Amino acid sequence: MADTTRAVVDQIRAANASRTPLRVRGAGRWLDAGRPCRASETLDLGADSGVVEYEPGDLTLTARAGTSLAELGRVTRAEGQWLPLHPMGPDEGTLGATIATASCGPLASAFGTPRDHVLGCELVTGTGDVVRAGGRVVKNVAGFDLVRLNTGAWGTLGVLTELSVRLRALPEVERTLAVEVGASEAWQWLRASEFTPIAAELTSAGLAAMLGIGSAATLLLRFGGNEALVRAATESASSLGTSREVNAVVWDAVAASEPQGSAVIRLSTAPSRAAALWDRAASIVERAHGSAHATLQRGVVRCVLPVGGADEEEEHARLRGMIGALQNLGTAVVERLPAPLWASLVPPAAVDPLSVGVRDAFDPHRILNPGILGELL
Repeated sequence: MADTTRAVVDQIRAANASRTPLRVRGAGRWLDAGRPCRASETLDLGADSGVVEYEPGDLTLTARAGTSLAELGRVTRAEGQWLPLHPMGPDEGTLGATIATASCGPLASAFGTPRDHVLGCELVTGTGDVVRAGGRVVKNVAGFDLVRLNTGAWGTLGVLTELSVRLRALPEVERTLAVEVGASEAWQWLRASEFTPIAAELTSAGLAAMLGIGSAATLLLRFGGNEALVRAATESASSLGTSREVNAVVWDAVAASEPQGSAVIRLSTAPSRAAALWDRAASIVERAHGSAHATLQRGVVRCVLPVGGADEEEEHARLRGMIGALQNLGTAVVERLPAPLWASLVPPAAVDPLSVGVRDAFDPHRILNPGILGELL
């Protein structure tokens, strides 16, 4: 287990010398969220954790990549601050994996994606070189493009070992409402309202029942700010229909609602067309006894399909049909899928000349996470 940058460098250089591919691992929460990785050994960063530097006055924090999101939450909450990412999955996931996979959740509509939160990073390339990009303060943007390049690269360009992030002040007051409402009505209200929720997620009937918030499609609205603002926003939301306040832990339940081993397809379109996309996608998913949830302001619909069955061949044929139907609805990104189906259903993600050239510069021998983006080389 690599618990320092030096240990990461040593393991990568040894692997590079022997041409031994490595699977980069944090807490292991994202291991089934990408294509099968052609690696014979694991580079485990789970022990490389801890806050390196925290400046509450600057709203910045630097931590080792193996630090869990839960630990960051505990540290920053004590100062009335937070890192508003809250990606799908439990908060035992690590900061490094969250940035490497560019994972985010409903808060992205108000606060942005991981690329908007990362100020700087330290990484070790596939040749064992240590590179620092960006900085630890908001005004330092040197090397910012390199930071963004590695955000969402799935560790194929370098192993993130340390990250500096931008924080936000925690809202003085927070309330979450559940409103049973259709997608079109929800979108119209979100577009026209003078009150912008910090998160708004439409849940399918199946997911709403699982969360215990309703029996039909239900919109979760999360408002934050001072007492007067939050009160006015909740009163305004009552025009959508019957609403009730629910415990804020429902957002953790949404994040953890995807069963391990399920197939997950993320669809996206223009926000103005999100309601129509939702209606068609939710219908397909519910017929398959799956669940769906949508961030309408971003035009994103995530579809979760159960995987299982006595006959594997029949199950794979069923999944192919459903995934094909979903892929026809809008821009589709497959997030999770049974390993045998990746090659036949999903085209490689990084085989254009520019991507290949960048990979050649950072990891010429394909030591880091080979195959996780579907490279043909």
